[in-house]
Formats: sequence, structure tokens, C-alpha cells
Amino acid sequence: MVPNKQAEEAIVSGIMREIDHQDDVREREGEEEGNSHFGLSFKNLFWHGGSVYDAWFSCASNQVAQVLLTLPYSFSQLGLLSGIILQVFYGILGSWTAYLISVLYVEYRTRKEKENVSFKNHVIQWFEVLDGLLGPKWKAVGLAFNCTFLLFGTVIQLIACASNIYYINDRFDKRTWTYIFGACCATTVFIPSYHNYRIWSFLGLGMTTYVAWYMTIAALVHGKVEGVTHSGPTKLVLYFTGATNILYTFGGHAVTVEIMHAMWKPRKFKSIYLLATLYVFSLTIPSATAVYWAFGDQLLTHSNAFALLPRTRFRDAAVILMLIHQFITFGFACTPLYFVWEKAIGMHDTKSLCLRAVARLPVVIPVWFLAIVFPFFGPINSAVGALLVSFTVYIIPALAHMLTYRKASARQNAAEKPPFFLPTWTGMYIVNIFIVIWVLVVGFGLGGWASMTNLIKQVDTFGLFAKCYQCPSPKR
Repeated sequence: MVPNKQAEEAIVSGIMREIDHQDDVREREGEEEGNSHFGLSFKNLFWHGGSVYDAWFSCASNQVAQVLLTLPYSFSQLGLLSGIILQVFYGILGSWTAYLISVLYVEYRTRKEKENVSFKNHVIQWFEVLDGLLGPKWKAVGLAFNCTFLLFGTVIQLIACASNIYYINDRFDKRTWTYIFGACCATTVFIPSYHNYRIWSFLGLGMTTYVAWYMTIAALVHGKVEGVTHSGPTKLVLYFTGATNILYTFGGHAVTVEIMHAMWKPRKFKSIYLLATLYVFSLTIPSATAVYWAFGDQLLTHSNAFALLPRTRFRDAAVILMLIHQFITFGFACTPLYFVWEKAIGMHDTKSLCLRAVARLPVVIPVWFLAIVFPFFGPINSAVGALLVSFTVYIIPALAHMLTYRKASARQNAAEKPPFFLPTWTGMYIVNIFIVIWVLVVGFGLGGWASMTNLIKQVDTFGLFAKCYQCPSPKR
């Protein structure tokens, strides 16, 4: 029995060494591709990424964009203490489930590469990982939730573009700005994959960093408004609406598999999302705290923080930078949808960038339409968080991990063993079960009830296809 076990461990060890060697080859090929025609020039520096640093910038940049502007609104619903605690709590939960997704990706890829399957012209996606590890039913569930979440994720970015630009140019209503920015965001069809987001991720994170610290400093300089009150939380429906917006904030890892696949050494991803989250905390907690301190309960009727901050050249700069970052985040969320559509119509292997761009255009149309139907910046975040994010990036990864390693043989031959800080499979199962129960009850159950109640209230107040959501009444 012992010799057999040693033989199995030797085989697994040999496979892992071979995969590490393939990763080294892939990294060299990636670097050579970036350098082949231009030396250390434009393509390598700005266009062709795949390092650990590229992945970190992609995760951090994608995790926080327009949601930064809605977190003060969530604090007004939750109260300051709950707002901070839930940010840290969901940030840790999100980092854990991102880790689980990365483990399952490595497991899937290890098994496939043992079968000599090549992914040279194919981008692995989350639903394919589920299919390979758990079968077609899980593939269908993963595809449905992931695509629907990413669809509404892009819708939210488009809504946010219209909401933000209105605060520096109100000559057009928000619906008209949605038409305009829908056309602008459609140009993301020309970005082939996450390899090509190197400069965009770097710039996007820099822009969000400016916006976050502008909000913090501007709120502190402005000081408390006269008669400010901080009464939250006052109602359960508001409390759980705010909580699910924070769940949504740290649920940006629906694109984890695509980011990993773009890396030259995907096995190095494991701690990247946690490191990105720690940086995001330095942006979200100070800015939301400062704006809530300054404006208090006024935020309950102003889901976009820009609406209350005084107009200055610094605020206008923040609006413009946030708009650019939302364009980038639109591309981040929509690129996996482009891949799914390409595979569905048989265009995924096409090398022509122009043909792929034309083929991708139909994906943008439903995004455009839904952004016009549901222009409810802020409340829609919570609804998406409760109904889609809760399953897509919390419940499904935790369940998938438990089912993948339910057999002793699977645990023994696992490509990735439990982490050093939780070194037993029992410990991992306990954490995963807690996440499933917590998110199902609090995130989906209570959060779904609260966010849908709030969203229905917005529909009743402003109506679908609202021309200018939360715009000030025209002066007479």
C-alpha cells in the first residue's frame, strides 16, 4: 500500500514539474511575442501583459470603479460601523472564493494537460472549468449565472457613465448620455483579451485612486453640512440593501479565470486577489467614511456621491477620470461575454481582429437596451449583488470546490493542496459551508428581499425608461 502511495505521489509530482516547465515556456513565449517586432517598445510595454503585476492591476482595477461612488450611499443605509465591518468581511469572503476559483482552474487545466489538450488559441472560462470538473449541468448553471451577472455588470457601468457626466454637463439628460456612452463603450470589441489590458489596468487603478482620495479630501475640507444627521440604520430594508451593495463591491472576481488564463504563470495567482483587496480597502473605507461624515442622511436620496460634493475643477477631473475607468471596466466585464459569443458562433479561433470585433458587436446591444430600461444608479447594484453575485462568485465556487474534492482520491491527487493557514480539508469544508449558508440566507434571501423592494420603489417613483433618474427638478 505504501509503495503504491509513493508511486502516485511521484506521478503527481512529475506532472506538476511538467506543468511548471510549460508555464516557464509560456512565459518565455509571451515575452518573445511581445518583443518580436518592436523590441522593448509599444507592444511589450503597453499591450502584451501576462505577469503577476498585470494580474494584480487587473484585479484591483476591476474590483472598484463606479461602486466607489455608491458606497457612501450604502453607509447612510447601514451606519458607519456596519459599513466598515461589512467591507472587511465581504472583502475577505471575496478573496477566499477567488482563491477557490483559482484552485479549480489549476485543477481543471492540470487534468486537461495530462490528456494533452492544448489551449493555444482558446481562452478557458469558468463554465468550462465547471463542465470539466463536475459535468454539463454545472456548466449550464455557471454559464447562466456568470453571463447574466456580467451582462448587468456592463449595464451598471453604462448607467454610471451617464450618471457621472451629467454632473459636469447637464445640457443632455441621462438617457441621451447613455446613448452616447453606449456607442463609445462598443469600441471595446477591438481589445482581443486580458493580455491586452496592461496599460488600461494601470491607468484605471490610478484614476480610481485619484477619485477615492479626491472624495476623502473634498468631504473633509467641506466639513459637515448644517444640521447633518447620521441616523442609519433605521430600516431593515435599507440595511440589507446597503449590505448587498457591499457584497457586490467585493464580488468582482467573475472574470478571475480569464485573468488567470492571460497570465504566463497562472499558478502564481492564488494570493493576488487578496493583495488587490487590501489595496482597495485603502480607497473605499476612507472615502465612504469621509463623505458619510460630511453629508449624513442626505446620501439616502443621492446614490451618487458626486451629486453632493461641490463643483470644482478637482471634482470635474474626478468625473472625467471615473468615466475613463468605467469605459475600461465595461471592457473588463464584457470581454468574457465576447468570448462566449465567439465560441457560440464559431469565431473564437479567428485570428483577424476586425472580424472578431464585428462578430462581437451584437453583445453590446442588450447592454445598451437594459441600461436605458433600468437607469437606477445605486439600487440596481444591490439587486445584482443579491440575485446574481451571491451565486456567481460566492455560493457556486464554494459548492464546486467541495464537490470536486469530495472523494479521498481527488483530495490525494489534488493539483493544489489546502493553504498553509488552513492546512486541513476539514477546515476548508467548514469555511465553504459557512459561506454557502451565510450568502444564501443573508445575501440572497434578506438581501434579495431588501434590494428588490428598493428597486421596485424606484420603478414606481421614476418608472422604467426614466429619462433622467434623480435629476434635480428644473428651475422655474
